[in-house]
Amino acid sequence: MKNIINRLSDQIEKDVISIYRHLHQYPELSFQEKETSFFIEEILKKEGIPYSSRIGGYGILARIEGEKEGTHIIGLRADMDALPIEEKNQIEYRSKIPHVMHACGHDAHTACLLGSALVMNKLKKEFGGTLLLIFQPGEERHPGGARLMLRDGLFDNIRPECMMALHTHTEIPCGTVAFGEGCVMASADEIHITIKGKGGHGAMPHLLNDTVLAAAQVVISLQQIISRRRNPFIPATLSIGRFIADGATNIIPQEVQISGTLRCMEEDERKKLRPLILQTIKQTTESYGCTCEIDMKDGYPALINDASITKEARNYAIELLGEEHVIPLEKRMTSEDFAFYSHAIPSTFFRLGIKGSANPECQGQHTPYFLIDETALKTGVKILSWLAYRFLNKP
Repeated sequence: MKNIINRLSDQIEKDVISIYRHLHQYPELSFQEKETSFFIEEILKKEGIPYSSRIGGYGILARIEGEKEGTHIIGLRADMDALPIEEKNQIEYRSKIPHVMHACGHDAHTACLLGSALVMNKLKKEFGGTLLLIFQPGEERHPGGARLMLRDGLFDNIRPECMMALHTHTEIPCGTVAFGEGCVMASADEIHITIKGKGGHGAMPHLLNDTVLAAAQVVISLQQIISRRRNPFIPATLSIGRFIADGATNIIPQEVQISGTLRCMEEDERKKLRPLILQTIKQTTESYGCTCEIDMKDGYPALINDASITKEARNYAIELLGEEHVIPLEKRMTSEDFAFYSHAIPSTFFRLGIKGSANPECQGQHTPYFLIDETALKTGVKILSWLAYRFLNKP
């Protein structure tokens, strides 16, 4: 069967590259993936693959029923949304949408999953059970398309026993994948703070409430939570990336705006730190005679790879690609809304190498120069198809 999947993947390689290039040229921002979803639906219709659409926005759930006896139900997921970045790659298929770019590889994810759908649809006589294909909107933006699809009843009628997804990785060579067990990505909570006070002339601070000084102390105090109140054996970060004090050399503004993010590798630690952050902001602000408004959104949980599912998937990957092309996955403080699936269903989230001769200077995700080597697409199609086949044919 490996040879058959390899052969079928080779046969559709040009089609998958064409799909990828179309998606790359016409990116859409989170929860605006209307044309992307129409494009996917047309391919599914052409192949006779049934699907449901408009789940959690522009999400799609397709299904392929095996014709052998079997009861396993497996889910594969790809995200569809792009980022508000102006592409600077000088390629013939660069983004045609101003200030929007697939700078994280979601176009590759979708192309690989569609390619796998083409392969598995031809192999229905070779497996039993049901393969679910989830095309998901809004991974890059709160509240997360995974959360909205689950809320919208994604698995109300049919529930997979395990979920899998791949994600591009710029530091891993093409032809290689990476797996890791346990918590592999952090939670992500957004923090938005507005500090208000009596502004005025910078020469008379004794008559004012210094909102800038209060905000600066809030930033420092928040870092002290991480250094002094966090369990030192549990990774966590708190970063402030936005600080707007719209005054002047001699003007202390009426308000200052701060935004940042909390990342944790354990949910219990996240639950402990969130109220500490709120308390610290309020008490620090009040000590300067100011008031504050806090919007701390309930973000993405930590992403947990089920140990049993991940071990099986890694072993199957070695069968397909060889042990030298299956490497350990390092933990990252970045986040992914696939985590919502991982808390509801045993899951594994793995990395697909995209670095090759076509993009030797490839920069990281979320940059204007992010680009995959297209040879990675064939590996993505093969690994998704092989994992689906092996899991669906388990005893």
